[in-house]
Amino acid sequence: MGGIYCLLIKVSKPKEVLVGKLGKIKFEKGRYIYVGSAQRNLERRIERHLKKRKKKHWHIDWLLSLKDVKIEKIILFPFESKDKEEKLAYYLSFYGKPIKNFGSSDSKCQSHLIKIS
Repeated sequence: MGGIYCLLIKVSKPKEVLVGKLGKIKFEKGRYIYVGSAQRNLERRIERHLKKRKKKHWHIDWLLSLKDVKIEKIILFPFESKDKEEKLAYYLSFYGKPIKNFGSSDSKCQSHLIKIS
């Protein structure tokens, strides 16, 4: 099964993280929402995000592997197409502060990670 998903993420302490080719990013303490997709094996993608130790492949891997970062809630939209991932990230960006270029290297929107509180 494929689809799109949102991760509600809590960052307990301010962090500065080297995120792949994006370079160093400062994450303020607070809550963030990340919008992602999996064209198949949605369940496995979520399981992977929940692991602290993993090979870092996507931008979100660098953030989620940190000790003071926790996924608080997962919202699934099974069977939704990848184009809706980009639309959802775009609309959510109006309700917070997008982290520029984060998770959006294959997307036209500014970011797939938005600080919401």
